[in-house]
Amino acid sequence: MVKYDDSQLDKVFHALSDSTRRAILARLSRGEALVTEIAEPFEMSLPAISKHLGVLEKAGLLKRHKDGRIRRCELNAAPLETASDWICFYRSFWEAQLDSLTSFLDKNKKEKAVNKKSNIVNLIKKKEK
Repeated sequence: MVKYDDSQLDKVFHALSDSTRRAILARLSRGEALVTEIAEPFEMSLPAISKHLGVLEKAGLLKRHKDGRIRRCELNAAPLETASDWICFYRSFWEAQLDSLTSFLDKNKKEKAVNKKSNIVNLIKKKEK
């Protein structure tokens, strides 16, 4: 198994758990932006947006640059790749479990069909006697 920094991975998934932060990342995927530009589509205060940016920054998903009074933000996608790698590692386990479940359900369904058919045949035979 590949080793991951659990605390960093936790921070990334925490950051991604909020729709506002996901929207901010989507905006930054188009290029860097001023904090005021990021805040524009949201009906919340600049301090609230700043808190969201802080969560993204702690997760390593955001880099802030300060030019005098102007604050710019840009996306750092590297932590997303780490999270994606973690998910992909476990995907094979999920798929194997789902394949096993599908096989079980198919087998169970066939057995029920055979039993149902057998019961019908037995009922017909009883009526004929």
